[in-house]
Amino acid sequence: MTNEEKYTYWLELAQYDLDTATAMFSTERWFYVIFMCQQAIEKCCKGLYTLYLDDNVPKIHNIKTIVSRFKDKLPIVISEDNLRFFDSLSAQYITYRYPDFENSPERQTDKSEAEQILKKTREVFSWLLTLKPSAK
Repeated sequence: MTNEEKYTYWLELAQYDLDTATAMFSTERWFYVIFMCQQAIEKCCKGLYTLYLDDNVPKIHNIKTIVSRFKDKLPIVISEDNLRFFDSLSAQYITYRYPDFENSPERQTDKSEAEQILKKTREVFSWLLTLKPSAK
C-alpha cells in the first residue's frame, strides 16, 4: 500500500468519524459529538503524517503533537487558533476517554458547546484537506 493509499484510508476513517459526530448531534449525545470530532481531526492529521513523513504513524491521540512532527514541511503556518483547537479537542478526548464520576462528560457538555465544536471541526477538517501536498 502506498502512502497515498494510506492517506486515503485515514481520510475515509476521519470522514466516517465526522459523519458519526453529526449523527450523535442529531440524537443529542453531546459529549459523543465532541469525542468523534476529536477522532475525525486526529485521523485526518495522521493521514497527512503519512504523506509528509512516513507510514510509521505514532499511536498517540494528542493532535498538536502529531501535527508538530510534520508542521515544518507544510506550505503554510498553522494558526494559533487552530493549535488551541487541537489542544482543546485533545484535552476533551482524554476527559471523555477516561471519565470520572465527579467530572463526567455528560454533566459538562451541552448542545451549544457540541454545536460550536462540530462547526469548528467541519471548518478545520476542510482546511486540513487543503494541506495535502500536490503530486510530484
